[in-house]
Amino acid sequence: MKPKLFLTRKLPEKVMLELRDKFELKYNQKDRVLTKDEIITGVKWADILLCLLTDSIDAEIIAAGENLKGISNYAVGYNNIDVRAATEAGIPICNTPGVLTETTADMAWALMFAAARRVVEADNFTRKGKFKGWAPELFLGNDIFGKTLGIVGAGRIGQAVAKRARGFEMTILYTDQTSNQYLDEELGAKRVELDELLQNSDFVSLHVPLTPQTNHLITGKQLQKMKKTAILINTSRGAVIKEADLLQALQNGTLAAAGLDVFENEPKLEPGLIDCPKVVLTPHIASASRQTRTKMGLMAVKNAWQMWLGEKPENIVNPQVYN
Repeated sequence: MKPKLFLTRKLPEKVMLELRDKFELKYNQKDRVLTKDEIITGVKWADILLCLLTDSIDAEIIAAGENLKGISNYAVGYNNIDVRAATEAGIPICNTPGVLTETTADMAWALMFAAARRVVEADNFTRKGKFKGWAPELFLGNDIFGKTLGIVGAGRIGQAVAKRARGFEMTILYTDQTSNQYLDEELGAKRVELDELLQNSDFVSLHVPLTPQTNHLITGKQLQKMKKTAILINTSRGAVIKEADLLQALQNGTLAAAGLDVFENEPKLEPGLIDCPKVVLTPHIASASRQTRTKMGLMAVKNAWQMWLGEKPENIVNPQVYN
C-alpha cells in the first residue's frame, strides 16, 4: 500500500507523474492557494505534506497531522512553516536548495537591466504608438558595465549573481556574517559592513533569507545612505524591504530605481507602487523556468520519499529530529 501524500497545488506534469508513481496522491486542483481549513483536511489524511511557500503551515496545521511523517517544501526558503512546532512534534522539514540558484541569479540580472535601462517604460511607450523616432534624451537610463555591485547575502544565489558581474567588469562588494573564499579569491570581491555597501554601490541586490534579523533589513534609514543614482533589486523575500519606505524613496528621488520580484505583503502591493514608473515589478517568478520548476519538484518528491522511509534527507531543515 502506497504512503499518502497531500499536495497543496498542482506541480509540473513530470513531477505529478513521479508523485503518482510513489504515493497515493491527493492534491489541490484549484488554481488558488488553499484555505487553512482545506490544508488541515488534507494533513489529517496524509502521511506526507508537500506544500508551497504560499502556504502558511502553522502549529495548528502541524498538530492536525496525526500520521504526518514529514513536510516537503517546494521552495528554498521555509519561513512559511513553523519550524519549531514541527521539530517539537518530531516532524522533519525539507526544502529545495541549490536547484534554482542559477535561474534566480538570471532573474536578478534581468531586473537589474530592466530597471537600469527603463525597459518596461520604453516597451509601454512603444506599444502605445508614442515612438516618433530616435531622440538624444529618450529614456535615458544608467550603465551597468564598470559599476559597483553590492551583494547582500553571499549564499549560493548571491555568489551566482556576483559571478555574472565579471563579464561586466564590475567592482563587487558583499556583506555576510562570514567571509566568502570564492568571492574574495576568484572574483576579487570585498567584504564590507552593510552601511558601507549601501553608500558605495551603484546596484544593490538582496539575497538573504527572511528571518527576524532580516525582516525590514532595508528601511528608509538604509535607503537614505544609498546613492541617488543607485538601483535596488530584490529576489529574496519581500519583507526584507519596508515597502512603504521604498516607495517614498523612489517618489522623492532618494533612489533612482528598483526591481522587485517579491513583495512585503504578497500578493498585495504597497498602495502607489503599481503606479510608480521607477520600479519594475514581476510576480515572484525568479525560479520560473520550466527546467528549474521541474527540478525543484523532483527534489521535493525525493525529499518526501526519504522522509517516508525514515531516512535523513540531504535537504533537511531541522536535522535535530533525527537525533
